[in-house]
Amino acid sequence: VVAQPRGTVQGRIRVTEQGEVIANKYGDPDIARRNLEALTCGVLLSSLRPEGDDAFGARHGATMGRLSDASMQAYRALVYETEGFVDYFRAATPIAEIADLKIGSRPASRTASSRIEDLRAIPWVFSWSQSRIMLPGWFGFGSAVRDAGADLDELRAMARDWPFFTTLLQNMEMVMAKADMTIARRYAALVPDQALAARIHGALQAEYDLTRQTLLDITGQDELLARQPGLDRLIRLRMPYVEPLNHVQIELIRRRRAGDDDPRVRAGILLAINGIAAGLRNSG
Repeated sequence: VVAQPRGTVQGRIRVTEQGEVIANKYGDPDIARRNLEALTCGVLLSSLRPEGDDAFGARHGATMGRLSDASMQAYRALVYETEGFVDYFRAATPIAEIADLKIGSRPASRTASSRIEDLRAIPWVFSWSQSRIMLPGWFGFGSAVRDAGADLDELRAMARDWPFFTTLLQNMEMVMAKADMTIARRYAALVPDQALAARIHGALQAEYDLTRQTLLDITGQDELLARQPGLDRLIRLRMPYVEPLNHVQIELIRRRRAGDDDPRVRAGILLAINGIAAGLRNSG
């Protein structure tokens, strides 16, 4: 809330929450009270904060514009210009199983096409979450900082003094902490063309490493979530329950794609999908 543009929040805010978010945030009275207190605090801080420095905003806004353009170029280069990417995505994530299981209110794609452009946003993010890459939440940031020639001292100042940029980094940090590139490599083993799998997974790993190090350089931390110990602890507590589900899901997907029509295999994939989504809490 505090990261919203100046003038957006003036003593009130209207939000929409739905689905499992309602149960997670308001199903328990104590948790509901904590969430409402946090929302109220955010509204007060945003409404009462002093007017910003226009020169500060203009200077850093230009930097954000360059970073945005560079990150978009890196992201689109991966998705639309990398040979074999669509084949990798459809084999190394459970997108086919998600579409077949009909767990959403709408089909995964708007048309019968296999093009990325026709895929809906939720199954796109959901698939990368299930395979533990969490790609839409971080890919391109490291390349953007490198290619846009951003000054590290300026980025540190932005992280310190600009709530929008601070929130952006914190969200990226949280998503990257839930990613697991070792497990993602096991999903890549589902790709029939292992040369293709090695090439694209290698590119994803390189960008992940670059983005992680760039994030740490900006925040001055030694590890992700070092300044958010509560969140770090919650994620670490959940991962021992999520990771076995990933391994089970990979094996069941392998069996199903090999022609195993046992209904227990299908049911197991669905249970694993639900369990992983519940544990990560970034389902898409």
